[in-house]
Amino acid sequence: MLHLDDIASHDELFGWTARLLAQVIEPLGRGETAHYAPYDWRTRRFGAPVALEPAPVVLVEGVGAGRGALRPHLAGLLWMDLPAARAWARGRARDGAEQRTFWDGWIPAERRHFAEDPSRPFAHLLVRQREQGYEVLPGPAGSTSGAHFLTQSD
Repeated sequence: MLHLDDIASHDELFGWTARLLAQVIEPLGRGETAHYAPYDWRTRRFGAPVALEPAPVVLVEGVGAGRGALRPHLAGLLWMDLPAARAWARGRARDGAEQRTFWDGWIPAERRHFAEDPSRPFAHLLVRQREQGYEVLPGPAGSTSGAHFLTQSD
């Protein structure tokens, strides 16, 4: 699994596509081990490179994973169907006061990103959190199956 929080940075909230392609997507596409330097949001520096081994499925998680430049490389796109305000509140709670200024800049940047390069219309599946587990529904781009309900044990 690759978390896009490890790829993005304070200086490149969404300007990391070329780096992701060169360091991760292209090597994995050739069956090679990818190497990328994860970003530390507290120290504001990239760390030592880490390896990501090729695998039959590599999950790329995070805002921007469904952008147009990456979609040709995706086997499928899942969209966590969560109201933006709720997602932002969860992020603020997770990151605390230390990252308050970051979140003040993130929200308008995320809005701009999705206005210019929407992902949800291209999602194959929509994932909705429920009281227990998740509901997985066909997305706007279509899916070959109907709704599924998953719990953590699934």
